[in-house]
Amino acid sequence: MTIAIDHIGFLTPGNYSASNPLAGLEASLQLFEHGEQLGFNSAWVRHRHLEPGISSAAVFLAAVGQRTRHIEIGTAVIPLGYESPFRLAEDLALADVLSSGRLNIGVSVGLPPHIELMGSRVFDGDWTTYDFSYNRALRLIDSLRSGYLGLEDTRLATPFGPQRPRLHPIAKGLIDRIWYGGGSIASAKWAGSNGLNLLIGNVTSGEDTDDFYVAQARQLSLYRAAGGTASRVALGRVIVPLDSASATTRRKYLDFANARLERTLHANGPRRTLYPRDLVGHSDDIVEWLHADPILNEVSELRLELPYEFELEEYSQILHDFVTKIAPRLGWHAPDFSKAQQLVKVL
Repeated sequence: MTIAIDHIGFLTPGNYSASNPLAGLEASLQLFEHGEQLGFNSAWVRHRHLEPGISSAAVFLAAVGQRTRHIEIGTAVIPLGYESPFRLAEDLALADVLSSGRLNIGVSVGLPPHIELMGSRVFDGDWTTYDFSYNRALRLIDSLRSGYLGLEDTRLATPFGPQRPRLHPIAKGLIDRIWYGGGSIASAKWAGSNGLNLLIGNVTSGEDTDDFYVAQARQLSLYRAAGGTASRVALGRVIVPLDSASATTRRKYLDFANARLERTLHANGPRRTLYPRDLVGHSDDIVEWLHADPILNEVSELRLELPYEFELEEYSQILHDFVTKIAPRLGWHAPDFSKAQQLVKVL
C-alpha cells in the first residue's frame, strides 16, 4: 500500500481547570506554538459547550493567530445549531484576517449537543421549530462570500461616506477553507456535492456494517463521487507514541488505550457508532499499524487526535515523537517556513 502524507496536523481538546481557566488556555496556546516549531502544517481545537473547554473557537483562534506565524489553525468542529450564521461569519472572517489567512473552519449541523439545557437560553421562542438542517451551513457559506446586501443602490451612511453594505472584513480565500465534519453517508454526500473539504476521524456511523474501516471507506468514496474529488480530506486518528515517554507515562498511555478497547469491538448505541483501536505503542508498531490502515493511502493529510486526559508535557512528547519518528516514514517532509517568511517580506 502506497502512503504519501504531505500534511500533518493535530487536534487538541483545549481543556482547562474550572478553577483556573487561564492556566489551561495558556497551555493550549503554548501547544500551538510548539506544534509550529516542530513543523506541523496545521493545528486544530475542539469546540465544546457546557464543559471546561473552548466554547468560542473564533475567540480562541484569534489569540492563536497572534502567537503563531505559519501554521494553519482550525476548529473541529463548530456545531452550527447554536450559531447565527451571519454573526459567526463576521467573527471568523475577523479571526482569519488577523491570522493572515490561516484559518480553517470545521462545522457540523443537526441538533447541537445539550440542546435540552441550552435551547431556551440561546433561542427566542420554541427552539423545536428552528431549522437545524444543512441550510444553516449554507447560510454561513453565503455570508462568508461577503456579497452586497440590499439593492444595487443601497448605501449606508458611515464616517467614510456612503458605503454599499456587506460583511466586513472581507477574508479572501476563507470560503475555500471550510470543512464539514463527516461521519455518515448523508454528511459525506452533502459535503462533496457542496464543495466543502472533509474532516473524518476516529468516530463514524456504522450503516449496514460493523466494520469501522468499511464504513469510512464507503463514506469517502461517496464524498468524492458526489463532487469532492478536488477538495481536501483530512483523516484523524488517535496516535500516542511511547518512545520518549517515562515509564510512568507509558503506563498511563497504555491504561488509557485499554480502557477504550471494549468500545472498538462492536457498534455502540442507537446510531451504531463505530471506533477504531487507538494507536498506542512504540513508533515502529505505530508505523506498521498505519500502513495497515486502508483509509490512509486514500488521503494526503493526517491529523493526530490528542486524548482529553493528558497534560501539556505529555502532549508535547506525543507531538515530538510523531513528527520525528513516524511522520517521515509516511512520506512527510517538514515545511520550509523560511521561504514563506521571505515571500511575506516581498509582498
